[in-house]
Amino acid sequence: MRTAKNRRTEGLRAVSAIEAAKGVLVLIAGFGILTFLHGHLHHVAEQIVRHMHLNPASRYPMIFIDAATRLNGRLWLIALSALLYSAARFIEAFGLWHEREWAEWFGVLTGGIYIPVELFEVIRRTTWLVAVLLVVNAGIVAFLARVLYVTRRAGPGKKRA
Repeated sequence: MRTAKNRRTEGLRAVSAIEAAKGVLVLIAGFGILTFLHGHLHHVAEQIVRHMHLNPASRYPMIFIDAATRLNGRLWLIALSALLYSAARFIEAFGLWHEREWAEWFGVLTGGIYIPVELFEVIRRTTWLVAVLLVVNAGIVAFLARVLYVTRRAGPGKKRA
């Protein structure tokens, strides 16, 4: 028979797996961004223009190629941001897997930050992806908030059951 503790542990581990997967995806994207360093982004932009059979010397393709060249200097910052975001997701996943209260608080706070943005996106233009992301994120935040509430309600001297 599954006890409340077992259900909570299973839920926390499921959320932990989701957070770890988010960390892996962003880390892969960050490494992908690093491949564009040292002028490779300029080359890729030129290849895109040629693939679309556009004249690289005409106005709009040149704007696109120049924008890609200017973005090249910011790639380190973007890759570093991806690394930091991934590290935060991995730390949260570790804490949730091991049922640490700080990770539950961290999950509620970091997940809750995105809810207003996701609501705005649903209002602005509803797509299945945006709606699913909102529902999943709100569900995770609600679950973690419930775990914290039940734990607090049990009393300060009680061990996490």
